[in-house]
Amino acid sequence: MNLQLLFENLTNPALLFFVLGIIAVYLKSDLEIPANTSKFISLYLLFAIGFKGGQELSHEAFSVEIALSMLFAVFIAVAIPIYTYFILRRKFGVYDSGAIAAAYGSVSAVTFVTATSYLELQHLEFSGHMVAIMALMESPAIIAGLILISMFSKKDREQSGFRKVLHHSLTNGSVLLIFGSLVIGYLASAEQAQGIKPFTNDLFKGFLAIFLLDMGIVSGRKLGSLFKEGWFPFVFGIIIPLFNGSVVAFASGYFTTDIADRFLFAVLAASASYIAVPAAMKIAVPDANPGLYLPMALGVTFPVNITIGMPLYLLIVKQF
Repeated sequence: MNLQLLFENLTNPALLFFVLGIIAVYLKSDLEIPANTSKFISLYLLFAIGFKGGQELSHEAFSVEIALSMLFAVFIAVAIPIYTYFILRRKFGVYDSGAIAAAYGSVSAVTFVTATSYLELQHLEFSGHMVAIMALMESPAIIAGLILISMFSKKDREQSGFRKVLHHSLTNGSVLLIFGSLVIGYLASAEQAQGIKPFTNDLFKGFLAIFLLDMGIVSGRKLGSLFKEGWFPFVFGIIIPLFNGSVVAFASGYFTTDIADRFLFAVLAASASYIAVPAAMKIAVPDANPGLYLPMALGVTFPVNITIGMPLYLLIVKQF
């Protein structure tokens, strides 16, 4: 059952374009996405993710449980980058550690969608606000990663201290765009959102495919660095997500009693972003190596969550 979900996602055209990019590099093809086009697509993806998340959030009636769930989600998205950063620093530099930590603190929309399909097979229904929570968890993780990089990078550290670092991280273009789009999506009415739906929804998968093609090309050029690091990236990409998902599967019971929502919280905590964070880091931290954080999230953590993680998280949720 889980292998079937894995194969269905591995044959997703967007992910196959990522593989095509890597193949193009090893075939020494001249295939390349122009730099300006690549930056535009990165900005578009951040805009679309934020806006759609805001729309989902606007459709929910607020309650104490939803408010607590959102606070819990933000805490997860901040706590994971912080503790993983210091683990990663034992092996990687400041920029790579910050980018990888942000990726693992953020979430994977594809993993989330796969998790909802898994819930359908289990005849479980989840709450609508979980989609908004997924989008809400993108920005805090990116901000946390940028703050960590700014604090510990000699090149980026400013004399004015933490306030300056925080201001720089919050006003970073990629962070401002995704958070601003979330707010705008929340404020826009359904009729107003319908006017730009073809751009925010219908074109998303096509732009995502081109983005992952570009990331495949970039990763292919630097993929050797992942294997040069030895066993550490692979062990990290397996152990850390399973640990995060298991802990959150248990702890989520203090914030909601819904089994499906608790399961999705665990999946979100365990997943790693290979869309929003790479798009943000490509703009904000060009010194970070996508040949590390992208293959770790997409090639290691994603299949682990689909095959091993989801049954484990659901078992923990049901037991506790």
